Amino acid sequence: MWALTALLLLVPSSGQAATLEKPILSLHPPWTTIFKGERVTLRCDGYHPLLLELRPINTLWYLGHLLLPSHKKSIEVQTPGVYRCQTRGAPVSDPIHLSVSNDWLILQVPYAAVFEGEPLVMRCRGWYDKVVYKLHYYHDDQAVRYFHSSANYTVLQARASDSGRYQCSGTMRIPVESAPMFSSKVAVTVQEARHAAAVRLLQVQSRRAPLRLGRRVHGPGARARRARIVLVRGGYCHPQCPETQPVAAASGARLSPGSDLHHRPGPAGSSLGTG
Repeated sequence: MWALTALLLLVPSSGQAATLEKPILSLHPPWTTIFKGERVTLRCDGYHPLLLELRPINTLWYLGHLLLPSHKKSIEVQTPGVYRCQTRGAPVSDPIHLSVSNDWLILQVPYAAVFEGEPLVMRCRGWYDKVVYKLHYYHDDQAVRYFHSSANYTVLQARASDSGRYQCSGTMRIPVESAPMFSSKVAVTVQEARHAAAVRLLQVQSRRAPLRLGRRVHGPGARARRARIVLVRGGYCHPQCPETQPVAAASGARLSPGSDLHHRPGPAGSSLGTG
């Protein structure tokens, strides 16, 4: 009975097979650059319909094009490269690029995308957490912040102009204070705000979708007056054509042959003159 219920949950009303979203790959701690010999944890999280949960969910792990032997939900790694994961029936995840450094100083930036309006945090780390003194952070070769000793650099609300190449420099006592040392440069991209990107996507889809004719809005004596017709694009009312905006479609108007406008039948006995 439970198996039958699970099967029914998997079958969409359209009769098409259920499709799974790609899993989310995360990195802990969330820094893309580590020192040689350190290890980080990768975790693969994905949604699985009930039927799939009745069996163990194996996870496939990839380092470049190499299939790794582990099938666990999370793994520890220390090898540099591009990692991806995949769960049964789902697409491959987005990649995470892990860098391993043998330098005295590294600049660590988050692996996840940074969007406009969100905090951007980066950390300048000395070899195996040695304290860094006279610490400078640079953005496109321009000094942007100075700290007496180890501290993170935070942009509270990132903007597109904060994208660029970052670097840090400082001294360490090993055992006496060293000359200034520099990290490698790291590229950071601040992406368009999530809601703005979603609105832009809807606008693009709206422009691409064909226009079709929506319902007619009639008042008393509609035959003797102009009918108001709602233009609908892609199944949604177009922002520039609200329901209250009439379209010039007087009684007796004809639709051009081959147009993408479709007439939705009204109540029995009512019609929009096309003859």
